[in-house]
Amino acid sequence: MQYHIQGMNCASCVGKIETALARLPGVSDIQLNYATEKLELTLAPDAKTKSHDIEKTIKRLGFDISDSTQSKSTTDMESDKPLEPQHWWQSRKGKQVIGLGVLMSAAYIIALIFPDFGIWAFAAAVIIGVLPFARKAVALAMTGTPFSIEMLMSVAAIGALIIGEAEEAAAVVFLFSVGELFESVAADRARAGIRALASLVPKTAILLDSQGKQQNVPASSLQVNDLVLVRPGDSVSADGVIVQGTSSLDDSPVTGESVPVAKAIGDDVFAGSINIDGVLQVRVTSTAADNTIARIIHLVEQAQASKAPTARFIEKFSRYYTPAVMAIAALIIVVPPLAMGGEWATWLYRGLALLLIACPCALVLSTPAAIASGLAVGARRGLLIKGGSALETMGKINTVAFDKTGTLTQGEPRVTDVIAFSPDDINTQGQDDILALFASVETGSSHPLAKAIVSHADASNIIIPIASNASATAGKAVHGTVNGRTLAIGSPVYAAEQSVISSKQQDQIETLQNEGKTVSILFDEQSRTALGLVALRDELRDDAIQGVAQLKAMGVRSVMLTGDNRLTAQALASNLDIEWEAELLPEDKLRLLNDMKNDHKIAMVGDGINDAPALATADVGIAMGGGTDVAIETADIALLKSRVTDVAHLIALSRATMRNIHQNVIFALGLKGIFLITTVFGITGLWIAVMADAGATVLVTLNALRLLRFKGAHSLIEPAKDN
Repeated sequence: MQYHIQGMNCASCVGKIETALARLPGVSDIQLNYATEKLELTLAPDAKTKSHDIEKTIKRLGFDISDSTQSKSTTDMESDKPLEPQHWWQSRKGKQVIGLGVLMSAAYIIALIFPDFGIWAFAAAVIIGVLPFARKAVALAMTGTPFSIEMLMSVAAIGALIIGEAEEAAAVVFLFSVGELFESVAADRARAGIRALASLVPKTAILLDSQGKQQNVPASSLQVNDLVLVRPGDSVSADGVIVQGTSSLDDSPVTGESVPVAKAIGDDVFAGSINIDGVLQVRVTSTAADNTIARIIHLVEQAQASKAPTARFIEKFSRYYTPAVMAIAALIIVVPPLAMGGEWATWLYRGLALLLIACPCALVLSTPAAIASGLAVGARRGLLIKGGSALETMGKINTVAFDKTGTLTQGEPRVTDVIAFSPDDINTQGQDDILALFASVETGSSHPLAKAIVSHADASNIIIPIASNASATAGKAVHGTVNGRTLAIGSPVYAAEQSVISSKQQDQIETLQNEGKTVSILFDEQSRTALGLVALRDELRDDAIQGVAQLKAMGVRSVMLTGDNRLTAQALASNLDIEWEAELLPEDKLRLLNDMKNDHKIAMVGDGINDAPALATADVGIAMGGGTDVAIETADIALLKSRVTDVAHLIALSRATMRNIHQNVIFALGLKGIFLITTVFGITGLWIAVMADAGATVLVTLNALRLLRFKGAHSLIEPAKDN
């Protein structure tokens, strides 16, 4: 049986559903993927449980369910009308929050105008607001989860209402509803990121038949060995191998690497890559369901499904705290009158006071208050943290894995060296002259390396002569006539074939390549003379060295994972003083992360689509703000200012937040513990219990607000230096 579940706004929902289904006779092999909302289970043919019983059980828990065959798959490449995202105010939780907000506002107005009726107005708001949560709490209790977060909140609200604190009860219900809404919105955003992967592959392809006729067909209909045409500027419609033509392909949508790759007959191409300057015929090697993008989607789904969810602290504690104190309250009410002849009114009063102390309002709000402050101060620093679980886990991180391109580097090639060769003739030219010729020939090209050369010439105030007869040899060179000279720019390999390069010039080229730079050669096609070279490199971000050093000072290990070549990786790693692994495919990064997770808490920092599986499988995924939408949506945290140093700030913020949470829990439980004892012995009464509950709430709130003064990781790094 396969179903599509809607309404799961946190990972703990998975456990609730699986627990409920496991109690149904004949149901086994239950697998529920939180990320994709897919439920798979086995139903015995002779079981008393029928499919409608499964649907009824899940609906009673507050979730929507539908047959998965009637739902659109996230990897469906041929979705004619993609599902429109529902605005938060259109959702069930959104309408509930708006309704409760209106009710609370009305209650406050009534309390101000008619004070005698204020308590009834708040009581009405509590009853209306808590009803859905109470019904869900009862349903969960009947299906094996008696002390859920819904039960905890319902007890808190009803307990406060019984004692007469209707206003506080209304606030608890409203704040809980807002929290549920935020979780729901965040969950939908994360799922939208997975769906966005599919849009990278074009919907249509140009299919060539045996006579060479062209036909536009859906990309999802392509079969292995079909022949497709890919024009300049088009996205490749399927994984395949080039059988005719040469071109440069921008693989950055798939691999994240910024420098286009020259490819010719026999080379593999990826669905979603962008063809830059040549016409290609590609033989399909994988169907839409098995291409590179589809496999990345599958990896992301698997990683998110296998990620161990950080259970809410309050959910865990409520398994013991709430039932224990409720049991004590019941015993306080019943045992003394029956066993010792006490007065029912006295012990009922003490039991109700104890119930108010048991009301975990301060405890329920203590952790969210600290988390909210941490999230707020993070947002102010450009750290978009998608929930308390990610913020909590960051403090435990002891290894940070960085992607190279666009993460540690700026994500765009820049000119680093311009060298004019010195032939033994009268045509000796200087660097500015060589750069001007480079820019002249490259002016008409849309290649990223060409744009970098032209931009560098403009920034250097070089006068760029006009080239004529501009042309390109796809994937190899660009040509142009400048001041009557026929010039060409190509790779060192191509230039060595078309011109004469001396041993001294070859040494210069190899030296630059060993520094991890890409080299282009300018040569005169008529005289076959090499005139000069330009070296380009994707330079480190300005704060990359500082960011890695900060992590090292905090005792956090850094590792660079890249799909780039080993020479480039080694050169950059030596500057950063960082461990490195190079020439990695997405699945290689995933394998390395899984190996490291055996002994370490891992954070992965990346920006490309190829990083999405690694971001999802790491304990915390961190995306650079300038990265792809898919990486940002898949990650748990986004660095909106794209600063490497912000990773250290994240860890410091998490550690500060967790210290604050521990303090809040001690405040809340300590006060309640003290007044629990004094209430049982009759030392304190109901009004003291109310003050204890309110006092604990005030203390944890004020303590949480201290986080707003967080100054960053510097305060942690200085002591490390002293030590």
